[in-house]
This record gives sequence, C-alpha cells and structure tokens, in this order.
Amino acid sequence: MALLIALQQGPVNAGAIADKLEVSKRTILRDMQSLSEIGVPIYAVSGPGGGFRLMEGFRLPPLQFDAGEALAVLFALSAVAKMADTPFREARWTAMDKLRAALPEQTLRQVEPALERVEIQVPQRSVKAPHLAALMENAAQSRWLRVLYRSERRKRWLDLLPRKIYAAHGFWYCEAYSTAHGEERTFRADRFEKVETLPDAPNDRTSPGVRPARGGKEGRTERIVAKLTYRGALLAEQDEHVGECVRQTGDDEWEIDFDCPASEWEWAVKWFFGMGTDAEVIEPERLRRELYEKASEMRRKYRPNEDAENS
Repeated sequence: MALLIALQQGPVNAGAIADKLEVSKRTILRDMQSLSEIGVPIYAVSGPGGGFRLMEGFRLPPLQFDAGEALAVLFALSAVAKMADTPFREARWTAMDKLRAALPEQTLRQVEPALERVEIQVPQRSVKAPHLAALMENAAQSRWLRVLYRSERRKRWLDLLPRKIYAAHGFWYCEAYSTAHGEERTFRADRFEKVETLPDAPNDRTSPGVRPARGGKEGRTERIVAKLTYRGALLAEQDEHVGECVRQTGDDEWEIDFDCPASEWEWAVKWFFGMGTDAEVIEPERLRRELYEKASEMRRKYRPNEDAENS
C-alpha cells in the first residue's frame, strides 16, 4: 500500500523509496515485481528523472483503515468539532459519519471506547470569525490583504500577507506580515471586520524572508526567570510562545526561563501580573520592580474606604 500511494504521487526511485521506508533496494524491486504480478500496471523509465511509474488512469481502490488509523482520523475530527467557529462546519460531521459508515463493525468496536476516553480540550468560546475561510484561502495562495482589524485599543486598516492560520485555546489566529509594523504579527481571526484581496503587494514595503522572534529584533532580548506554582505552570504551558520553556524543578516546583525581546517587555509585565501569586519573578530586577509598582497601584485602587468602614 505504501508503494502504491507513493506511485500515485509520481515516479518512484527505488533507492529513494527504500530509504524512506527503511528497507533495502532489493526489497523494493521485489515488491514492485509482486505488484506487477497481481495486476498493478507498473512500468520503468530509465535515465535521469526516471523510475517506476503507474500506467495513466490507474487508481487505488477505496482506502481501508486499521483501528489505529481510524482512531487517529476520528480523534482529529472530534477535536475540530469542538471549535466554536470553523470553516469546516458541516464537513466535520459528514466526514465522521462517512468514516464510521465505511468502517467494519469490528474496527468500530475497537475505536469507539478509546474515543470516549481520549480528547483534546478546547475552551468554550462564543466569538465568531466570519472571515476565517477567506483568511485560509488567501494564506494558501500567498495573497496580500487589506483588512479592517479591531485590536484591544483601536480599529484600523492594515496591509497584511497571511502566513499561517491556526487554532489555539478555542480561538483562531492568523500569523501575517504587517507593513504597518514592519514584521510578522499574530492577529485574532474573530477581530477581522473586513477582508479585501489586493491585486499586488503594497508598493511601499516588501515582506522579509526570515521571520523575527516574537515581534522582537535579534540581539535585543532580556532573560526572564520565574518560579511557578502547579497552576502557574499549567497557565504558562498554554502560551504559544513560551509554553515550552516551563520545566519541573521539584516535586511541587516549576520554573520558566526564556529570553524576552525588548518589544515584548510590556507583554511580559502584563502576563506575569496576570499570573498573580502563581508566579514569582526571580530576575531581572527591573521586571520585579515594575510588578511591584503595578501591585501597589492596584492596592491603592482597592484601598478600603475608611469612612464606609466606620459607618
């Protein structure tokens, strides 16, 4: 089956496919002969760019999944079904129904109990991303877009070149090069209010070939080290940029250690402040001082009213 799938993609070089499947070239040649003997129309072309090929018009019969393959596909489809908004909508359910209908009863009996006990947790979100399908299509075609984007502070038009669309924590995100920022940024898909395709790239800027690290400039970083509680470690692991920097240092001790780009300093202050007592910054001292100032400001804001207490 692996050879047939490879042959349907184009010419197959015996040596290359042997390395991919981790078998000998002799095994590949023998299996090619076996396929030919059972009626698969294979022929060989010599010279550069040659190799084994399928006769034009030959197609594989419908795929047959074993229990592990069926579990992988149904598990992935179940995870997509948990998203509040998705461009796949009806397709996610019809694909699952078709797969279940095509699977032998014995395979289903093996798969269903596992699906009931294994899941990907996706937070429940009420937001909608009406332009998600357009973002996916234009990202696949590498088309420039002019979008009306609503951030936390304002709403404005941006020229973007979408790079990747992905889902995390119940939201859809779009990684895109922004001419306004001069670098790649991450945008929430549900905050796009209008999306227009541009016929050409903007004249004033061109997108770089290398993606900068988390909005920062190379060399301008500051090391941040913090202790975490168990809850703090769980929260930190959910962050797409620094989640991999969390490590356990004891039975009930965790630590996060990462280099923060200068342009992301404000994010770091807000992020650790939001963690509250579940994180304790060890270094740098500058971050400790800014967190102390924010905590003092919060304390002043919620200082009890002495007159109200006396009354």
